[in-house]
Amino acid sequence: MGKKKVPAMNTSSTADIAFLLLCYFLMTTTMGSQTGLSRRLPPMPDKNQKVEDQKVNRRNIIVVKINSADRLLAGNEPIDVSQLKDKIKEFLTNPADDPNLPEKELKNIEGFGDYRVSKGVISLQNDRGTSYQAYIAVQNELVKAINELRDEFARKNWGKGFDQLEEDQQRIAKDAIPQFISEAEPKDVARRR
Repeated sequence: MGKKKVPAMNTSSTADIAFLLLCYFLMTTTMGSQTGLSRRLPPMPDKNQKVEDQKVNRRNIIVVKINSADRLLAGNEPIDVSQLKDKIKEFLTNPADDPNLPEKELKNIEGFGDYRVSKGVISLQNDRGTSYQAYIAVQNELVKAINELRDEFARKNWGKGFDQLEEDQQRIAKDAIPQFISEAEPKDVARRR
């Protein structure tokens, strides 16, 4: 008996089919979308507007620094990330009208009336060697402090949390507790030595 030949299968189009399947799955699969940090940038100045030096009172600024070793300074004192939220809340509210903490300006908020709004600004500075994890942790604590202050304001005035307020009430809370976070260009401290 002779050997029986097995017919060969034509596989020339298999690569084409695999490529088409790959393209199909890449186009139809959704990737996890990452959201950025929500920040409201200042509006573009009018071209005809004269540039003025805006002086910010030193007491109205708290400088938060993160070095390349992910150590944190808030207002020239070392602090742990877990303590940052409370430090920022105290800074912005200035409950005892401390002359070293931000001043408050009486502002007429539409739909609410007069309210003493803090002039506090948070200046965030980091080193180029700062880890992304430390940077995000600090950002989270800063935003958490402002969100908690807005929530406290909402509960005091309307008896419910900020996220349960109507749109106009949320606008009022945002005007009463503004979010002023200034971020400086990262510095490369290690190269200066």
